[in-house]
Amino acid sequence: MQQGLSIRSAMDNAGGILTKEVPVGLDAAAQEEFASLSVLLQEFSKISTIDKAWTVKPQNGMIASVSSHAIAFCLLVFTYAQVYFVIEFDFNYLFIKYVAEDSTSAMFLIGQPDLLSNKRRKSILTSHISQKTDSSVSFRWAPFPVEMTGVSAMVPSPSGSKLLVVRNSEGDSPTHFEIWGASELKKDFAIPRKIHGSVYTDGWFEGISWNSDETAIAYAAEEQDLPKPTFNAFGFKKEASTDNDCGSWKGQGDWEEDWGETYSGKRQPALFVIDVNSGEVHGVAGVGRELSVGQVVWAPSVDGQQYLVFVGWPSDTRKLGIKYCYNRPCALYAVKAPSFKSDTGVTRSDATEDSLIIKLTQSISSAFFPRFSPDGKSLVFLSARSSVDSGAHSATESLHQIEWPLHGKLDPSKITEVVSVVMCPEDGCFPGLYCSKLLDQPWLSDGQTMVLSSIWGSVQTILSVNVLSGQVSRISPNNSKSSWDILAIDADNIIAVCSSPVSIPQIKYGSLVGKISTNAKWSWSDVSSPLTTCSEKVSSMLASQQFDILNIPVRDVSENPTKGACKPFEAIYVSSKSSKSESPDPLIVVIHGGPHTVLLASYSESLAFLSALGYSLLIVNYRGSLGFGEEALQSLPGHIGTQDVNDVLTAIDYVTGKGLADPSKIFVVGGSHGGFLTTHLIGQAPERFVAAAARNPVCNLALMVGTSDIPDWCFFEAYGSYGNTIYTESPSAEHLALLHSKSPIAHVSKVKSPTIFLLGAKDLRVPVSNGIQYARALKEKGVETKVIIFPNDVHGIDKPQSDYESYLNISAWFNKHLKS
Repeated sequence: MQQGLSIRSAMDNAGGILTKEVPVGLDAAAQEEFASLSVLLQEFSKISTIDKAWTVKPQNGMIASVSSHAIAFCLLVFTYAQVYFVIEFDFNYLFIKYVAEDSTSAMFLIGQPDLLSNKRRKSILTSHISQKTDSSVSFRWAPFPVEMTGVSAMVPSPSGSKLLVVRNSEGDSPTHFEIWGASELKKDFAIPRKIHGSVYTDGWFEGISWNSDETAIAYAAEEQDLPKPTFNAFGFKKEASTDNDCGSWKGQGDWEEDWGETYSGKRQPALFVIDVNSGEVHGVAGVGRELSVGQVVWAPSVDGQQYLVFVGWPSDTRKLGIKYCYNRPCALYAVKAPSFKSDTGVTRSDATEDSLIIKLTQSISSAFFPRFSPDGKSLVFLSARSSVDSGAHSATESLHQIEWPLHGKLDPSKITEVVSVVMCPEDGCFPGLYCSKLLDQPWLSDGQTMVLSSIWGSVQTILSVNVLSGQVSRISPNNSKSSWDILAIDADNIIAVCSSPVSIPQIKYGSLVGKISTNAKWSWSDVSSPLTTCSEKVSSMLASQQFDILNIPVRDVSENPTKGACKPFEAIYVSSKSSKSESPDPLIVVIHGGPHTVLLASYSESLAFLSALGYSLLIVNYRGSLGFGEEALQSLPGHIGTQDVNDVLTAIDYVTGKGLADPSKIFVVGGSHGGFLTTHLIGQAPERFVAAAARNPVCNLALMVGTSDIPDWCFFEAYGSYGNTIYTESPSAEHLALLHSKSPIAHVSKVKSPTIFLLGAKDLRVPVSNGIQYARALKEKGVETKVIIFPNDVHGIDKPQSDYESYLNISAWFNKHLKS
């Protein structure tokens, strides 16, 4: 059932007039409002995101740009007398420019939603970076980005002289591996489906790694499906052919589980290696189907033998959903890399010889994101053992290292803890590691200091970690309330992106002042960039906004609280600079999902749009959120529906008590567990909210436990750690009764607030039946209800058209009930 606004516009071929499909059931005034809101939301939707960046040192004769069947701009770099020169071609002009030896080329991957195609366009923009004599930095940008149509992944080689471009195809078409050189396509290998399926480029199973001499690439791709039975007019064929013919057909065979939400049809990631010269592909021997594998990297050779190190996730009983779930046990493994025939026809080594895999992390329940130090002597990795051991889908992480033997036998080594889990941080001090990614090369020039982004309260910050001493230092500005994310490292310089709820992402360039040390100082420069622009209208609206991060004292304390659970939590308050009038702006309370995630003080297109409409925002990071230490996080499981609800109400009381919000003009919006809290709040505090919006909300745990890809989540969050011991695929009547009592549907009879539901029909995490059941119950009680179902969306509802229509309808819904 699709209700609400259909976003479709077209240019009239005759007169160039913009026409819109009229939303069903709207009067003339509502139609005008929809039109006005849609135009403003499009202004915010046009802002690009910077998704990734790479830095490459110039090579002789190298073109430091990336092409997708066309080169719009290039930088030709050559040397004479050890001095770099750059020839820049810009269609009509030719520039020749002196470049210092420490110059760098950078590539930026840009994302931008395309509403008409309902896809995110990806493009590359290159820049030449040079240090000036006065220590300032200069970025010279290409005049235009180049779209990466059909590109699934791009990985520069270690020297920067080659670029791998992966193109995953739909259906039965082969996957293409393109090897690009300085100015042209060198190789294009088509890998048929009979070898493997799509290459994993999802950021979690993904692992694409060049070897050191740039002759081979290791990667994770979908293993071939298990053989299926073949039938014909005479019955079952004992010797099944690989291809269907008109006289036979393929049966279904045994059902094989996939990895859940966003991994529909993705069942068995496996390891492969491709020879860059010949295109020959070998599966990595010794890794069975009992492991799903990814994040592969080439290891330094041990006595001349090449190894691959990878992450393996076992699947004994079933494959529980893995997206956003760090509580799935995983370990690091090493296996000998397959080799290929040399130009002389002699095989360097046998791919099947001694292919036994070695488990490197036997004493720890979680290990991922493996990275080798520049000298090859240590293997560093992150661990989510707090999450695995407790059952929380995400929790405080730790950093570890293993000595890697360059000579002798490779055996599991003693694991050294570099950065421990922080249980209860002192005020203003490091709260622990919360990293969603690591750079492929995260090292500064000393080879022992790595740089990463991590959550610190309600902001993201850039940290340096000395892996020998374990010393952690904050290197993004200490006084910044904005969020910082690292994009790339250039020697001892950092390219980062910084944003806040009232400022779009801006590129920053950090330079080390002096030598690398515990108390090293960093100088940060603003980088003028064509990537970080917006319309004058959006710029003016954002300039009229302000934000602050509030410390909210805890009001309710459980019987046996930990110290961390009693500390204040945080909320981000966004308001107009002119809102200190006698009548505060209406307030939208924004609640994150998880529950063990966090909403950062960073730019959000949808929230910026809502604030531009004249609403203040209260973004609540209740206890249980990431970034505040492990004790605060672990205080929530077993208390969902009470502690988190009370924290949100406490935050609302805090701002209304200070005159920052009108108690009669409060709205609430949240998704997933944020939708769980949204529907709980309108049931437990029915007089407090003018209207509500819930995106794929958890409304009935008793229903979700039998239909979700993560039923264990229901038990853990409802019971706490005890839930791990009683989790079952066949819950008892007593279990279902408790799950129901913890659910918003237990309070549905008290709800009065008009509520809009945005639901993804292909959601495996919180199946659409959860929201529909609750919405029908509200209608049955006479509560005004609106339901919009997006037929092709999963849990995040993040397809461009769906995200656009979702927040357009939310804004119209809130405006309607603000005026009523």
